[in-house]
Amino acid sequence: MLAHYPHCAAYDPPMNTDDLLAIEQIKQLKARYFRFVDTKQWDALADLFTLEGEVRFGESEADRWIVGRHRIVRILQRTIGDGVTVHQGFMPEIEITGLATAVGTWAMHDLVDKPSGNHPIQLRGYGHYYESYAKEPDGVWRIARLQLTRVRVDPL
Repeated sequence: MLAHYPHCAAYDPPMNTDDLLAIEQIKQLKARYFRFVDTKQWDALADLFTLEGEVRFGESEADRWIVGRHRIVRILQRTIGDGVTVHQGFMPEIEITGLATAVGTWAMHDLVDKPSGNHPIQLRGYGHYYESYAKEPDGVWRIARLQLTRVRVDPL
């Protein structure tokens, strides 16, 4: 995780109940992310990101950062369309890096089955989500930056 977030080593306070609560809130945030993508609840999904949230699906230079919660959701909506997705995130490593910031790494499996349209996608992927989070003034944790890196993809 530190390779993606080299600033993490600077903040290392002892764990307290506020940190444990924040970690649980971030776990619930990610669970909602998976559910909202898989059930196509696009408006609810948008609210999980900071206003200027960033997403990148891959790590090569060709994979561009998508900026802005509504743009992120429009691209996901267009990509998935009427397809079926199933996501599973597990074994999270979440580190509180400040009073209102955190980073996390999630191992993941996903299934994407969109056999029709201009760009058919049928895969089972394995990899990691690398994320940063921000606790906003309303007291809600949101995804500030998300990068999905699939280390293996099996065609369906």
